[in-house]
Amino acid sequence: MQTRTTETVRPPAPYRRPPTKRRRTARNNVTAYGFLCAALFCFAMFAWWPIVREVVLSFQQTNLVDEPTWVGLDNFRTVVDDPAFGQAWRNTLVFTLLALVCGYAIPFAVAVVLNELRHARGYLRFVVYLPVMLPPIVSVLLFRWFYDPGPGLFNQILDFVGLPTLSWLDSTDTALISLVIVSTWMNLGSGVLIYLAALQNIPGELYEAAELDGAGIFKRIRHVTIPQTRLILILMLMLQIVATMQVFIEPYMLTGGGPENATVTVAYLMYQYAFVYGGNYGAGSALGLMLMLVLLAVAAVQLRLTRDEKR
Repeated sequence: MQTRTTETVRPPAPYRRPPTKRRRTARNNVTAYGFLCAALFCFAMFAWWPIVREVVLSFQQTNLVDEPTWVGLDNFRTVVDDPAFGQAWRNTLVFTLLALVCGYAIPFAVAVVLNELRHARGYLRFVVYLPVMLPPIVSVLLFRWFYDPGPGLFNQILDFVGLPTLSWLDSTDTALISLVIVSTWMNLGSGVLIYLAALQNIPGELYEAAELDGAGIFKRIRHVTIPQTRLILILMLMLQIVATMQVFIEPYMLTGGGPENATVTVAYLMYQYAFVYGGNYGAGSALGLMLMLVLLAVAAVQLRLTRDEKR
């Protein structure tokens, strides 16, 4: 007697439509979207939201504990009527101009010299970039010892060569330029590396053609290096202006705004309003909003110049 084996018949699998191109793209880029959302969240929390809060606080009177009250333009009037207001803007502008002379030209010159070297180039790059790796507070404290009127390094050097010593941070004539020296030393390495990257992208044929025409090093810099790096020079100029106009650590740690308000900057005056003058956060925010508008104007000029250069 034969037995029949019954086979279970499986139902056909349901038809699945192939994913659309947009869905495949979204699925493949889900990781990228995740990183993008994280970056946007960080920018929103630590950059955009503080800007919005600063704008709101500039029109309020608050101690960040009690309910704020709207005061309109009173905070701006308070800031403008402060005798230190004009002095802070003058010091900030002078600091920016001095920093451009030192912190903008010196890194470019150092980068040109390093680019011309054939030996120990990597070691010298490390030495130049080393100050950037130090925490700013460490660099400032180091220069505080350099500027010490007694056993300070700079006065010992002046005394060794027979020159009169200086009251670097205690004199209105030398206090601001002393801060410029500190800022230039701390930020030298970043500018040098950026300029080096731009210099190494210049075709070597241009330099060879200039040498065949009898051009020396200065003519090569004038007719080849500067025209070929004009875009990065403009960009670094604007970034230098934006960075130096927000100077705070140097006057806060070295001079406290003195002597006789000779080193009070806009950023340091903002700090005084918020944390020294009885917690006047509204006035500090109003001053910060003024500074932000000035920096926005500088950024607009930078965008216009770079757009014209690309054309």
